[in-house]
Amino acid sequence: MSNSPQTAPRSWMDVWEQTVIAVLLALMTLITFINVILRYGFNSGFIWGLEATVILFAWLVIFGMSHAFRITAHLGVDALTNVLPKGPKLAAALLSAACCLIYTLLMLKGAWDYWAPFAGMEQTTGRWFPTGFDASTRDRAFYVTEQIPMPQFLEFLAGWINQGEEWDKLPRVIPYAILPIGTLMLLWQLIRATKDILTGKRESLIVSHEAEDAVESVAAMNKDN
Repeated sequence: MSNSPQTAPRSWMDVWEQTVIAVLLALMTLITFINVILRYGFNSGFIWGLEATVILFAWLVIFGMSHAFRITAHLGVDALTNVLPKGPKLAAALLSAACCLIYTLLMLKGAWDYWAPFAGMEQTTGRWFPTGFDASTRDRAFYVTEQIPMPQFLEFLAGWINQGEEWDKLPRVIPYAILPIGTLMLLWQLIRATKDILTGKRESLIVSHEAEDAVESVAAMNKDN
């Protein structure tokens, strides 16, 4: 039997992805914990704590989307495909992968078009797929978050994005950057998953029944004991 995606050698992107997810979880927990202590112990707190936690959670969800494709953790209904012969089953898996790839490409265009104005760049033209760049795109680089303060080490971005004008709060271009970044990651993991289906390393994009079978085996062993 070929190796599953879970046991395949990890690339630098896999390590980076897992590290970012762990850091995001840690930051969410830390900010929330400190805010609770400050609120109930000292009647104080970070006014920007809730907004920062919401942004971190959004980053976590989008990172998790691509990570779930890598570890085959997305749920799906396979009642029909499981009764198909090997050839039609492979064709169905490739068809679903093709649909996901097309959808992700549409998402990538939408993600860029939403984020680009906040980075002082141009949106793309074309309704479904990019055909060029729209020179009339309105610059929104001056938009900032509601309450999150601007970290000093990121001030250099003002010269690149905001024509040298400093922000008083964290610019939206930073939290919104997860949209194109996360969609690119999702596209990359989908391409890898499709390649694994073609080479026989996995049967589909969704979670297999291996974990369910393993749980049943352990339950049977415990029952015998």
